[in-house]
Amino acid sequence: MANAGKVIITCAPTGAIHTPSMSRYLPVTPDEIADAAIAAAEEGAAILHLHARDPQDGRPTQDPEVFMKFLPRIHKTTNAVINITTGGAPQMSVAERMRPAATFRPEVASLNMGTINFGLFPMLDRYENDIKHDWERVHLSNKAIIFRNTFEDIEALMKMGAENGTKFEFECYDIGHLYNLKYFVDKGLVKPPFFIQSVFGIFGGIGTHPEDMTHMRRTADRLFGDDYQWSILGAGSQQIKLTTLGAAMGSHVRVGLEDSLWIGPGKLAESNAQQVRKIRKIIEELSLEIATPDEAREILQLKGRDKISLSASAKKAA
Repeated sequence: MANAGKVIITCAPTGAIHTPSMSRYLPVTPDEIADAAIAAAEEGAAILHLHARDPQDGRPTQDPEVFMKFLPRIHKTTNAVINITTGGAPQMSVAERMRPAATFRPEVASLNMGTINFGLFPMLDRYENDIKHDWERVHLSNKAIIFRNTFEDIEALMKMGAENGTKFEFECYDIGHLYNLKYFVDKGLVKPPFFIQSVFGIFGGIGTHPEDMTHMRRTADRLFGDDYQWSILGAGSQQIKLTTLGAAMGSHVRVGLEDSLWIGPGKLAESNAQQVRKIRKIIEELSLEIATPDEAREILQLKGRDKISLSASAKKAA
């Protein structure tokens, strides 16, 4: 489980949780997403976890045509590992969510490891007066969101990954998600090393207390031994606190405006690069080293950047 002496920084530049009205710094258009991802890579992010947005109103989209407007530029400009979401947004069908990863066959794709209640509504009180688009109010106020990730859904995504040589960032929002992963490991559907992204602070999932973190780690250790690489994602104001604790405990880290809009108490992050720069400084102050993209590929045993599909023919096949 050790991080092989190097800490992998993942950056998630935009995501589907936050809406454009929440922060003027959230990348929305393809050019903004590409700029944000490239700047994050230049600051030390070895992996870029990518979502797409409708450039007109910022609504999350899984249309491969939109991904095609920024993926080639990111791939050409950086050596970073491209990680494409299969989470999309909770309101999307699984077939819709898997389209970009199935089309572009990235080195890594995210995979949510269980169904949860997904509570965004506590954020509405803070941002209600700033809402610009009707879909944002609906998105934030919904108390009935169920983020569906059934065993059937997960199995379909795992089989897609196996066919395409794509490995997964297993996003575990609660302890039971680790047991779900263990089931698929025992069935032989995924092979080590497992890249487990522990997600803390999403309302409906595990909390952000340090004991929650140690519980997640102890359980993963017991279930997977040395067959996994651990990474920490802290939502909202807990992002830097939890990733710092995680790095000190031997984890990799994930930052980015998908997970938190903040750089400090009451202060919006002005870029994804700013968050990467902050956690990199903390990691280095802990006398740890960050992993380069190629070192991340070696640690996670990825297929290589030359084996993803970013051609026009791949786009047409979507």
